[in-house]
Amino acid sequence: MVTKVSTKGQVVLPSAIRRRLGLQPGDALDVKAEGERIILTPQKKRTRRKAKIIIDPVSGLPAVTLGPGAPVLTSKEVEEMLSDFP
Repeated sequence: MVTKVSTKGQVVLPSAIRRRLGLQPGDALDVKAEGERIILTPQKKRTRRKAKIIIDPVSGLPAVTLGPGAPVLTSKEVEEMLSDFP
């Protein structure tokens, strides 16, 4: 595959490569030069999860979940997030 550098120094990654690596607009790439090569490496693979509203089995109240493997928040982290909420 071939791509070109624009007058602004921008490079378009071919769509086949973007799809294969799951790259989306705004994803960060690490850039380094090795000899005459330019190496682009995605910084972190984003995991897209769909949020769902479920009934919490402990409290019986509605709750939002991102499913298994989602990060667990401490009550302090939730309190900090809610402190900015109007």
